[in-house]
Amino acid sequence: MRRFQSHGDGRFSREQLAACGPHVVFEGGVRIWHPDRVHLGDNVYVGHDAMLKGYYRGTLRIGDDTWVGQGVFIHAAGDVTIGRAVGVGPFCKFLTSFHGEAGRDVPILAAPIEFRAIVVEDDCDIGVGSVILPGVTIGRGAQIGAGSVVTKDVPAYAIVAGNPAKLLRFRGD
Repeated sequence: MRRFQSHGDGRFSREQLAACGPHVVFEGGVRIWHPDRVHLGDNVYVGHDAMLKGYYRGTLRIGDDTWVGQGVFIHAAGDVTIGRAVGVGPFCKFLTSFHGEAGRDVPILAAPIEFRAIVVEDDCDIGVGSVILPGVTIGRGAQIGAGSVVTKDVPAYAIVAGNPAKLLRFRGD
């Protein structure tokens, strides 16, 4: 079993970020790990107590005019790309890594870690408390209902909800 080590406290300065648009708002308590792997566009809002983890090998990109609510947790070990004009509701979670199957003789915690990117295309809305799992792409203009667990790709302009999230209809239908 590997030894655990501290990842630090997430304190950062704008200058440490890989990119930071001129009109980015950070509310109190925002923490960013590996800020050199975090790219924020212009007019991005990051709410109170959000945790953005760029990770040493993954990259986090958030596009212009995007709103990230309070208490959001983004772990970009496998890369997270969030497009332009996206709303990410409070307390959402984006997870890009998981422990692979190593058999019963290996503790799950000691199994190899696998990484899968998450992509959220432009103009999406991610409802309060939703969880986006590794490898998911959410198509342009899609809406994710509050509290949903998104386990597979979501088509453009779809409205999905539930655990696991299921297609309810398409916007404009």
